[in-house]
Amino acid sequence: MSKGFFITFEGIEGCGKTTQARLLAEYIQNGGRRVVLTREPGGTAIGKRIREILLDPESKGIDSRAELLLYFADRAQHVAEVIEPALADGAVVICDRFADATAAYQGFGRGVDLELVADLNNTATNGLTPDFTLLMDLPVVEGLRRARIRNGDINHAREGRFEEEPDEFHEKVRQGYLTIASCETDRFKIIDASGTPEEVQAAIRKTLPSPFNVRG
Repeated sequence: MSKGFFITFEGIEGCGKTTQARLLAEYIQNGGRRVVLTREPGGTAIGKRIREILLDPESKGIDSRAELLLYFADRAQHVAEVIEPALADGAVVICDRFADATAAYQGFGRGVDLELVADLNNTATNGLTPDFTLLMDLPVVEGLRRARIRNGDINHAREGRFEEEPDEFHEKVRQGYLTIASCETDRFKIIDASGTPEEVQAAIRKTLPSPFNVRG
């Protein structure tokens, strides 16, 4: 059996990571590997209910500690139910956001202690870390413009809580992501997300490690 491989996509609102994760999943699957495409929050039935709370604009009064713990509850269930079993079965797991998102949004963005975030994340994931992370980088103004257009769609109408945060918050998140990536250059690849979906996907494919067989 091939060894599992864990790829994560990260980035600010509107950076296109969801589209790019789907395109990469199709590309790898067409190459003959089994792929599990998932997301956070909301990668499980329980997680979908947590996602509704976290992203609903009506939840704007949520305490930062409650927000943090809800993300970790989602992640603990996701790792146990979806990610670890898929990796054990040899799949390539592609996840739209994972632990780095919590460090960027709740740590750098909200100002929650980063050591606390790291400790809780280690508990939620059983120490699982991605093999490879793609950071979709985009200026905040452009990302929010794209995200707010997307949220006008009925399917995303109840998921706009973070887009209502001020630009300063999103700039902290973006700089947080870049800081994290600079500390883990072996795992991260920073992708310019300003091009067309086809251009961005082509850039992503050029960065892929090959073969996907590093996980024991």
